[in-house]
Amino acid sequence: MEGNKVQNYKSCFDIIGPIMVGPSSSHTAGAIAMGALARQLFGGTPKNVRCDYYESFSETHKGHGTDFAIISGILGFTTDDERVPRAVEIAVSQGMHIEFVERKEPSPVNHANTADLTLSDEKRTIRLIGTSVGGGAVEVKYIEVDGFKMDLSGPLPVLLEVVSLGEMPVLYNLLHEHGITISKQRVEMTEDSQMMGYELADLLSPELKEQIQTLRKTHDIYMFA
Repeated sequence: MEGNKVQNYKSCFDIIGPIMVGPSSSHTAGAIAMGALARQLFGGTPKNVRCDYYESFSETHKGHGTDFAIISGILGFTTDDERVPRAVEIAVSQGMHIEFVERKEPSPVNHANTADLTLSDEKRTIRLIGTSVGGGAVEVKYIEVDGFKMDLSGPLPVLLEVVSLGEMPVLYNLLHEHGITISKQRVEMTEDSQMMGYELADLLSPELKEQIQTLRKTHDIYMFA
């Protein structure tokens, strides 16, 4: 994937970063966010985790706490959780198999802070490639889930909806009802279903997030916001 390496922020708080266990907002808080997104895509805690690091992440992940940060997000820990530094130890004690791989080639998504996460158990495997762009903010560049593969521009929010062929998706009309601008819309198809990806130009209000969370109880929806 070609192009200049850029950073995207929606507010000053993206630069300041969250309240967190250190040492780095990009390499620790951002990594926790990436792990949390992978956990959401997987739908819980996996049995196996493989994390391929690229460029800056590959060179500095041990000293900057990226390893325990990624696993913290996968375990569902928040950035200020006192268990964050012990996350790898905790995960292994729970039976999780973890592999960290330092890749020497350039990032496949053209960003210095790139992690390629594969989560699996006996029933399911998902893959998410994300980048940490500073201040604890992250971008999702690529996902594999339920037989679908989709490239994304990166900036959040991103919504994904999987429906059977012939079934009406629900997110498109809901977003327009709330005045949300869809900056990019992508569709991937298999023999019997399709996945819509909505990359949004606007943040989601708490009310809209609540509506989407309710829809997730009956629809196959993923929300990265």
